[in-house]
Amino acid sequence: MDESTNGSGWMSPGAFHRAPDVSDWRVTGTGPQAVFTATSLAHAAELVAPIVAAAERLELLPDIDLRPEGIVVRVPYRDAAGIPAAAADFAAAVSRAAAERGLTPDPSRAQSIGIYVAEHSRADVRPFFIAALGYEPLGDTDAADPLRCGPQLAFNPITGDSPSRGRTHFDVFVPADQAEARVDAALAAGGRLADDSHAPAWWSLASPDNHGVDIAAWTDTFD
Repeated sequence: MDESTNGSGWMSPGAFHRAPDVSDWRVTGTGPQAVFTATSLAHAAELVAPIVAAAERLELLPDIDLRPEGIVVRVPYRDAAGIPAAAADFAAAVSRAAAERGLTPDPSRAQSIGIYVAEHSRADVRPFFIAALGYEPLGDTDAADPLRCGPQLAFNPITGDSPSRGRTHFDVFVPADQAEARVDAALAAGGRLADDSHAPAWWSLASPDNHGVDIAAWTDTFD
């Protein structure tokens, strides 16, 4: 990976986190994101113009989710190459602007949700889900909401049902420093640990009625 933080090129999550002034940000399954809390909708909206200015200067296309509670800023993955190298400079600029406006970073609230749709090896269910949900193909095996509002879908073949697990489960991508707390909370709420052999990259949990949820932290640390 190109670890530069200026100009063209791509970087890994590890390289992104080694860049200066990005401590407010975490990398989830859809790319780098930051959450800044606010006192009102108008307060949160003060960050929109600086975000747009930084995006235009660095030629990035971020997503902005504006709410009365705060603002979520994302640099979404738009292809499989990785995180745009300019994302680190963008993240630093947004964090500076947020601090100047009294918006408080809350990295613990960064997350993205995906749905892992398992299919038998002779089935191809992706066209059905794309049509039913109004999604678009993403790569060779996934699908995504064209406005990036809904969860991404991943389609992977299986040869049979896994014991004690549903065939479809949620992937919850959280910051690496929040993953174990999220796992503990889910277990305390009645969940069951199905598999921790891949921890701390991810933990596989099951609800009391055996619906699967993977708590994943690897997207925040991958190099």
